[in-house]
Amino acid sequence: MDSVNSLMEGFATALQPEYLLFALLGVVIGTAVGVLPGIGPAMTVALLLPLTYTLSPTAAIITFAGIYYGGMYGGSTTSILLNTPGESASVITAIEGNKMAKLGRGAAALATAAIGSFVAGTIATVLLTLFAPLLARFAVNLSPADFVALIVVAFITVGALLGSSPARGLASLGIGLLVGLIGTEVTTGQARYTMGVLALSDGVSVVLVAVGLFAVGETLYVAARLRHGPIPVIPVTRGWRNWMTREDWRRSWKPWLRGTFIGFPVGTIPAGGADVATFLSYASEKKLSKNKGQFGRGAIEGVAGPEAANNAAAAGVLVPLLTLGLPTTATAAIIITAFQSYGIQPGPQLFQNQGDLVWALIASLYIGNVLLIVLNLPLAGLWVKVLQIPRPYLYAGILTFAVLGAYAVSFSTLDIVILLIVGALGYFMRRFGFPIAPLIVGLILGPMGEQQLRKALQLSQGNVADLVLHPFAASAYVLLAVFLVVGLWLKRRQSRFERALEASLAATEGHPQAGVDHLWESGERPTDVRTESIRAELAAEKARAARDEPPRE
Repeated sequence: MDSVNSLMEGFATALQPEYLLFALLGVVIGTAVGVLPGIGPAMTVALLLPLTYTLSPTAAIITFAGIYYGGMYGGSTTSILLNTPGESASVITAIEGNKMAKLGRGAAALATAAIGSFVAGTIATVLLTLFAPLLARFAVNLSPADFVALIVVAFITVGALLGSSPARGLASLGIGLLVGLIGTEVTTGQARYTMGVLALSDGVSVVLVAVGLFAVGETLYVAARLRHGPIPVIPVTRGWRNWMTREDWRRSWKPWLRGTFIGFPVGTIPAGGADVATFLSYASEKKLSKNKGQFGRGAIEGVAGPEAANNAAAAGVLVPLLTLGLPTTATAAIIITAFQSYGIQPGPQLFQNQGDLVWALIASLYIGNVLLIVLNLPLAGLWVKVLQIPRPYLYAGILTFAVLGAYAVSFSTLDIVILLIVGALGYFMRRFGFPIAPLIVGLILGPMGEQQLRKALQLSQGNVADLVLHPFAASAYVLLAVFLVVGLWLKRRQSRFERALEASLAATEGHPQAGVDHLWESGERPTDVRTESIRAELAAEKARAARDEPPRE
């Protein structure tokens, strides 16, 4: 009952006109950036972070939550109509959704994606409401050694399971830990790695690193690979009243529920995220469906299940973020930075110390889901219009806002220099297949892990064995081994599955070599390979081939 009463108080706050406006602003921006290839929620939150310092903490967090949920919705639109996922978690949706659109059933694909996202988002938010307070009450009793174990689990799983290979993920994590060491050591007061620059004595701002990696680095990477020319979009030709037939509803409602209960628990574990959840949902639907022959040719179950899993995982990610202060995705790491910029530390004490803020945030998720279904069903065609913004204007605007936002942090030109250096680093990391999320996680959790490690060693009088003798810590390390084995096995299975699927789809379209070349063009992992810009290039090449035009050089 305490949770219900607290949630009602959260609704009383979130339903105020001011906060409703911020929730609407967040979901509109989130959906728009989810539609744009290469510009995901993480980049948008990082870009807007310096510009929201004048807002109240509640308004800023509600806005960012709306962007987070909206980005998950928006990615399905271009996946279906353009075969270009706006978000990596929408890659699976493109497989069946674009086939449906080519068969003249794009409206049905958009409808099942939007309704499935609403159903999954709502159910997952209910589960978040029920389980997050229980986990927070349990986490209050954890010792410093237990927190060290949790942070180690987050480090290893995020580093090993994100990116094209464990080595690259761990290397990215190491860079983040190194950047986190820059500044003044708390215990001794000695400067570390500041190179004599006084401005670095407080460390490198997480905001600068986030904006540099996502807004500058990602923009440079996508802009460098995206070709000019018109983008072929499949129009939605059917009327609104005929979006889904009775047969479509019958085939969709079970995948919606299955996707929800696959996505939420996967999202709550470290390095689970939406990518793995959508893959598991698609594989499950392919095994359970009575229409197996339609998979690869436009099966509606292949859109309904993964889109539900995608949004359920987005809510699941918030559980460890709010209760333990552990980010398991890049966007979650940026949202933690937003909390910290207001002097709020997510973790076990958050529900006690900032209960009003947390419950207003959770209530805004329910409201945001309603706003998103209202916006996405009738306005899908409008979102696709956003794709017609000239790319030079779009990326020039992003870079301008990034520089202005970085300068606004402390009004120092050194911050702009750091921003550009980090942006160049982000570009080369993306270029050579190093994931970004482990770097951000290492930067945020590194200082926290150092503090907890010092506390644990002080309490145990320097006995290192005490770090693994606590029952919870020992259980965490056992779970770490399980996560690694299962996660690496899933990655290999996902890689083989997607390679075979991509090659077979390309072969059926008469482009077998294009499918193979596309898979290995920019790395090992198919989810990374099938990036937005490469998909846009491949779609444009196919359109030109159909018109007997020569390829662009």
